Amino acid sequence: MQLRLRLGERLHAPHIGHFSKGRMQAMREIDDEFDVKLGRIRNRKARRTASYLRRVRQEVTKAGVKAGVSARAASSFTGARIGRGRAQGAVLAARGRSPGQRRVVIKARIVRIKAGDTGAVRAHLRYVQRDGVTREGEPGELYDAGNDRADGKTFTERSNGDRHQFRFIVAPEDSAELSDLKSFVRDLMRQMEQDLGTRLDWVAADHFNTGHPHAHIVVRGSDDQGGDLVIARDYITHGFRSRAAELITRELGPETEIEAARKLQQEIGAERLTRLDRAVIRDAPDGVLELGPLSGQEPAWQTARMGRLRTLERMGLAEESEPGRWRIDAELEQRLRRMGKRGDIIKTMHRELAAAGVSKAAGDYAIFDPEQGGRRLVGRIVGEGFADELTERRYVVIDGVDGRTYYAELGALGGNQEAPVRNTIVELRARSAEPREIDRTIVEIAAAHGGSYSDRLHRQFDPQASGEFVGAHVRRLEAMRRERVVSRRADGSWSVGQDYLEGALKYEKGQRSRNPVQISVLSWQRLEDLPQALGATWLDRTLVAKEPDGVASAGFGADVETALRARRQWLVDQGLAREQEGQVRYARNMLGTLEARELARTAAEISARTGLEHVGVKPGDKVSGVCRRMLTLNSGRFAVIERSHEFALVPWRPVLERARGQLVSGSVGGEGISWSIGIKRGLGR
Repeated sequence: MQLRLRLGERLHAPHIGHFSKGRMQAMREIDDEFDVKLGRIRNRKARRTASYLRRVRQEVTKAGVKAGVSARAASSFTGARIGRGRAQGAVLAARGRSPGQRRVVIKARIVRIKAGDTGAVRAHLRYVQRDGVTREGEPGELYDAGNDRADGKTFTERSNGDRHQFRFIVAPEDSAELSDLKSFVRDLMRQMEQDLGTRLDWVAADHFNTGHPHAHIVVRGSDDQGGDLVIARDYITHGFRSRAAELITRELGPETEIEAARKLQQEIGAERLTRLDRAVIRDAPDGVLELGPLSGQEPAWQTARMGRLRTLERMGLAEESEPGRWRIDAELEQRLRRMGKRGDIIKTMHRELAAAGVSKAAGDYAIFDPEQGGRRLVGRIVGEGFADELTERRYVVIDGVDGRTYYAELGALGGNQEAPVRNTIVELRARSAEPREIDRTIVEIAAAHGGSYSDRLHRQFDPQASGEFVGAHVRRLEAMRRERVVSRRADGSWSVGQDYLEGALKYEKGQRSRNPVQISVLSWQRLEDLPQALGATWLDRTLVAKEPDGVASAGFGADVETALRARRQWLVDQGLAREQEGQVRYARNMLGTLEARELARTAAEISARTGLEHVGVKPGDKVSGVCRRMLTLNSGRFAVIERSHEFALVPWRPVLERARGQLVSGSVGGEGISWSIGIKRGLGR
C-alpha cells in the first residue's frame, strides 16, 4: 500500500503518535491506495465549515425529496445500524425466541435534556422513588451497580451537560417469582456494558405496586470517555429484550410445558390483544384464515388457537363462514386494544375507589373522553396515578357531582403544573384544538403592518391594552417561535406570515394530544371542611353562579347538596344572605367580603408571628419584595411578598414557584399582576 500525506505544515512526531500499532498494522494490510488529509489539531474553523456543509447537504436532501428528485435514495438511509451494539442487536433479532425461553417486556424512551436544565431528570427520579411502590408500601429506593442506596442528587449533578438520557422499564413476565430484582437488573446492565463496549452510569428502582413487578432504569447518555452514548436502534428494539429474556430464563429455569399451557389458557378468554390474536392476524393478511395443520406447533397451541377463535366469534370479531374457514374483523387489533385498555381502566377505578372507601354500582363508571362529547366535569379526586409510566402521562379518578365516577387522562404535566392531589375538588375541561382569539389579534395587527408585530404596534392598535395583555401576546409569539411558526427580528419585532393561523392550529392540536384536558383546582380543602370555613369557598361560588353545576341526589352529588344547604345557613347567620319569598338573597360583593375577612385574619396571624406590618394591595399599585412562600387558604392560594418592615398577600401564580427567596416586582392590573424577577427579566402572569 502506498500512503500519501498532504500536509499544510511539517509532520511532527506527535501527529504520528495518534496512530496505534494495531491501527498501523491494519493500514499495512489494506491494498487500496488512499490519501490522508490532516487539518490542524482543534481546528475550529474546519469544524465550523464541516458543520455548515453538513447542514447544506441536509437542506439539499430535503429540497430534493420535496421536488420528487431521488426520493428513494434520500430515504434509503434510516440510521438503524448507527451506534453501539448494532452487531449484537442484529444477531439477537435474527435469532428469535428459543423454546422454553421466558418473556420480558421492555419499554424504552430516549429523553433529550436541555442544556443546563436537569429539572426533568430530578422530576423523573422523584417519580420512581414515590410512595407506595415497594412490597411494604414504602417509597422506592434508588440503587446502582455497587450500592443498594444510590444518591439521586449526585446522579443528577453528573447528568448535567448530557445531551440525552435513556429510560427503560424492564418487566419479566414471571418477575413475581423473583424475591429481588436488584441482582437481575445488575446482571442485565453488566451484559449491556459488554455488548456496548463501555461502562454505563445508571440508577434503578424496583416497583411492586402493580400485578407485574418491574424495574425502572435510568442510564446517562454519556459513555466512559465522556462522549455521547449512541445505542443502535436494533439493540434497543431487540437486543436488550433478548438479553433480559436469557437472564430471567437462566435465573428461573426454562418455561415448562405446564407453565406454557397455563399461560395459553389464560389468553383464550382474555378481553385484550394476545399472542394468539397476533398469530391469527399474521396468518390472515386478507382477513380470511384457513385452518390447516400447524407444522411444528404443539397440540396445546392448536387447541388454544381454536378456543380463541370461538371467543372472538362470541365477541363478534370473527365468523366461521364454512368449516375450517374464518373471516376475521378488519379492525381486530384496534378493537382488542381498546377493550384491553378499557378493562385496565375499570380495574384501576375499582382499586382507587376501594382505597378511598367509595362504593359504586357498575353502571356508574364512565370515561371522560374529550373527543366523544365530554366538555366539562366537576368533582372530587379520589385517585390519581400514571396511565403510562414511561412517558409519565397521568390519570385521575373523579367522583363527579353528577353522581358518576370518571376516569380521565391528563397527559404529561408541564414544568409549572402541579400533580393532582386526592380529595381536592377540581374542574376538567376538554382542551380545544383551534386558534385562540389572541392569535387572531396578532394576525390582524401584522396584516395592517406588512406582516410585522411588536408591542409598540399593538399599543397603537389598541391604546387601552394593558401591559399584561400585550405581554400575553408576546409570550404566545415566543411559543410559536419555538415551533418555527414565526421568527423574531433583530429589532425585537416579529415576522408573522399569512400561514400563521394554520401553524397555530397545528400547535394546538399537538398540545391537545399531549394534554387532552385542562384541570383547574376549585377547592384545595376537603368538602367536609367548607360549610363553616372563613373565606370565599367553592361552595360560595357555586351558590352565586348563574348556571350552577348539575348536582345529583346520589354519590358525591348528595354530599355536595348537603354541604350547600349547611353553607346557606352559615351565610344567613353571618349576615351575608337572607331568605326572602322562599329564595335566598346574597349580599352584594359577598365573595369579596369573605375573601377580605380571611386575608385579614391570616395577615394578623403573620404580623403577630413575624412583627411585620401588613399592607393591602389594590389595582394600580406596585408590589415589590422577596417572595417568601405560598399559602393555601379557603379563598385560594396566595403569595407572601416581604420587604424590610412589611409584607403583602397577593394571588399566587405558578410563575412565582421558581422565584421563592428571590426579589420580585409586579404591577397590579385589572387582569392580575405582571411579575418580574430580578432586574429587567419579564415573567408574565
